Amino acid sequence: MAQVIKFGTDGWRAVIADDFTFANLERVALATARYYTGHKKIRNGIVIGYDARFMSREFAEKSAEVIANAGILVKLADGIVTTPMISLLTKMENAAGGVVITASHNPPRYNGFKIKGDFGGPAHPEMIAKVEKELAKVMKLKSVPAGKFSFAQLVAKKKIVPISMKKRYLDDLATKIDIGAIRGAGIRILYDAMYGAAQSAALDLVPEITMMHETFNPSFEGVNPEPLAHNLGTLMARVKNEGFGIGIATDGDADRIGAVDENGNFVDSHRIFSLLLKYLVEQKGMTGEVVKSFSVSQMVNDQCTKYGLVMHETPIGFKHICRLMTEKDVLIGGEESGGLGVKGHIPERDGIFLGLLLCEMMAVRKKSLGALVQELMDEFGQHEFKRVDLHVTEKEKAAIMKKYTRGVKEIGGYPVTGRLDTDGFKFFVDKGWVLVRASGTEPLIRFYAEADSMAKVEALLAAATKI
Repeated sequence: MAQVIKFGTDGWRAVIADDFTFANLERVALATARYYTGHKKIRNGIVIGYDARFMSREFAEKSAEVIANAGILVKLADGIVTTPMISLLTKMENAAGGVVITASHNPPRYNGFKIKGDFGGPAHPEMIAKVEKELAKVMKLKSVPAGKFSFAQLVAKKKIVPISMKKRYLDDLATKIDIGAIRGAGIRILYDAMYGAAQSAALDLVPEITMMHETFNPSFEGVNPEPLAHNLGTLMARVKNEGFGIGIATDGDADRIGAVDENGNFVDSHRIFSLLLKYLVEQKGMTGEVVKSFSVSQMVNDQCTKYGLVMHETPIGFKHICRLMTEKDVLIGGEESGGLGVKGHIPERDGIFLGLLLCEMMAVRKKSLGALVQELMDEFGQHEFKRVDLHVTEKEKAAIMKKYTRGVKEIGGYPVTGRLDTDGFKFFVDKGWVLVRASGTEPLIRFYAEADSMAKVEALLAAATKI
């Protein structure tokens, strides 16, 4: 059989009915079972859940069947759950690991198989590498050995045990977020679930929340379930026109967040990172180290200097942040794409938790989200950010990367004052920077820029992307 299964940072994603088939899923599930068989916590089983995508429940049940037939106890979600719910329950159940059937923020035609560690976060790269090693062996088989028992038989034998996860997750959140302060402040909250796994979960904690796109709709109305400004036009308009205090959006599996202030302005993950860092230190008196990925705002650097906090800068990908969160006393860690982890929760991105923490901050600080963002800018200077994904030919890709490998002296008329090559090529200019990163899997180059005005950001990007 041809090798069509390609793993990413924390598992496998592919197009449904193309590469994401039951036959391929069985192979990935068997490889995962073989990896976890020797785990010290394997007697406590593996936790499996699924999101709101097309056939996710059926894919989860097939995964559970394969893993249980391999002799491993499976604790299966009894309904749609978010990725953070699986991460938390994996830790709560003291399980060997977790699996989530989800393709996160990918387009509707995709599904995926995410693997979680026993610590309650994304599997470390070496764990994924070991699963891939098992998969290579499985791929050499003509077919996956037929399981001795059917799904129904395994449930009857209690080898697959359905468990409720949503309530336990929400009960846990209620001990970490000041729900009383949020409700008492009377903040009008509009929550866009983007037809994802969050659905109406937050309503159980804050019944006053107004939901949108919270129904089951695997097509996502044709909009990618990724909480970026260009996907949140309706949310932004409703917040502004209907007098909401904040708009919250979470992606397909609810591990990423986007926010909208009372004026309908999108609040990106850089600002959310800095807002929460300021709140955790100044209001909650918390301490610890800070981790940010290579493409995150320099404002975080300035804050760490002010607060006297150790800061780590990692290559892009939450797996790097998660590792440090399991090894060090990390206060907050985050990436540019909307994923942040906070001390006292789990070493995992969690959109619902982060959205409610933003609301708590507004309630405690007694300020609007827009005012809190402006306060940041007044204190640390204006920081504007934009990313451009440029689709190019492989020849153009090679030429562009060769140019930036050699280095450049100026970008858009701004002299280059420094350079870092942690992950791609980052060039610093006065009060700004440009990062150039090539995709390893497709003819695509990502250009990131930050500066003290959007006009400067646009000028930097226009010059950097010129072929």
